[in-house]
Amino acid sequence: MIRILLAVAVIIAALAIKQRPAQAAEAPWCIIVEGGERCYYNSIEQCAREASAGSRGLCHQNPRYHGPEPRHDVPQRRGKR
Repeated sequence: MIRILLAVAVIIAALAIKQRPAQAAEAPWCIIVEGGERCYYNSIEQCAREASAGSRGLCHQNPRYHGPEPRHDVPQRRGKR
């Protein structure tokens, strides 16, 4: 019985360790600072404000950002009535 409980505990611990933390949503602009890269700026202006506000970072476009999924709305036809 103790062996079964120990085996279950080991499996649960292994699964808990294997899970990755949730990733933040990527944005189109990134800033590179001493601590790494942060990609959550929606415009170059937002990134530039952060870079000039003391971060002393470098802004660049996020190569991993692909934008929102395109919408496939069917256009409504407007005919003469």
